Amino acid sequence: MRPVAQLLHNKFVVVLGDSIQRSVYKDLVLILQRDAYLSLSQLKNKGEFSFEQDCLVEGGRLGQMHNGILYREVRQYRTDHHLIRFYFVTQVFSRYMESILADFEQGIKPDLVIINSCVWDISRYSREWASEYKENLNKFFMKLKILLPKESLVVWNMTMPLGKKILGGFLIPEIEHMGPSLRFDVIEANYFGATLANSFGFDVLDLHFQFRFSLQHRMTDGVHWNAVAHRKITCLLLEHVAQAWGVELPKLDQINADNRPPLPENHSWQTATSSAPARHPDPYRNQRAFNPPVMPPIHYNNGPVWTQGQRMVNVFRSQYCHGDLPPHMTAGYQSLERATVHRGANNSAASPYWPVNNLVMRQKHRKPSTRERLHPYRY
Repeated sequence: MRPVAQLLHNKFVVVLGDSIQRSVYKDLVLILQRDAYLSLSQLKNKGEFSFEQDCLVEGGRLGQMHNGILYREVRQYRTDHHLIRFYFVTQVFSRYMESILADFEQGIKPDLVIINSCVWDISRYSREWASEYKENLNKFFMKLKILLPKESLVVWNMTMPLGKKILGGFLIPEIEHMGPSLRFDVIEANYFGATLANSFGFDVLDLHFQFRFSLQHRMTDGVHWNAVAHRKITCLLLEHVAQAWGVELPKLDQINADNRPPLPENHSWQTATSSAPARHPDPYRNQRAFNPPVMPPIHYNNGPVWTQGQRMVNVFRSQYCHGDLPPHMTAGYQSLERATVHRGANNSAASPYWPVNNLVMRQKHRKPSTRERLHPYRY
């Protein structure tokens, strides 16, 4: 059995969030079945009746398709030994979120919850979003803390970097004026979310920090990301979960490194160029084995200095990620779209410095035992 299937064997995984989180769910469903990347159409589609043998439970094409805050979509992938569910949410705490939490309270408790809610919260509900967002975060984390057992692992995904210009269905005419400043608001909102999640004892995965030099993998709409980026997100999540549960991963030489998925032929890549690209291993390689794309030799946030010549081992990346990407996908990104603002660290658009900025792991979680869960999916 593959490492991913083993890690999530007899586990109930819940993904909550927006369209980015929907793609996180889709890539997780896909990697459990076969070694391939999401296609462009799979990334763009929403509300479809079925995706890779999953089913649409509620909303989507079963109801009305629109870009409003009341849009609903609940998906589920279920086998004899895996259960993964996705809820589309536009606000971190609301009556709808309370109904979702009521599902957990009345049914089986999730072993793993992967959550992010930010961009909709800070753009669609109020211009003065900060106080309401912090209050809703506090309510959500408090409810989740009471509801879930200690064995459940909650991972808060920080929002990924937005572009200077946002296009597409998300930026409706009523909020077009927020487009230029939204990427800076996200940095401030990320700080609130990470700080509160950490204070409640939940884990934090800083995807903004991880992908700050991978902007060539962001789609042209300035919000969404391509299949390679989502596979890296999946790898980061799986490694984080494995470490939190104390699962020993197989060694690199036990996995066929040549068994890699093909690149999607119909994918449209947004690439960036650099006059002086240079490769740098991850500064936190002893804590999270993740090999980012080419990075410029610039150090932000006073973090550890990258050193060359270090080999990084990543069991998931070796099997499910491309190590030898074409040159146009590994070009360095010279600019981080920096601007003089009064938000973020050092008055820049870079992610604010966070202790071990790429992740926060509060404590080791006891991996739920399959013996404790007789027929967990019969309900």
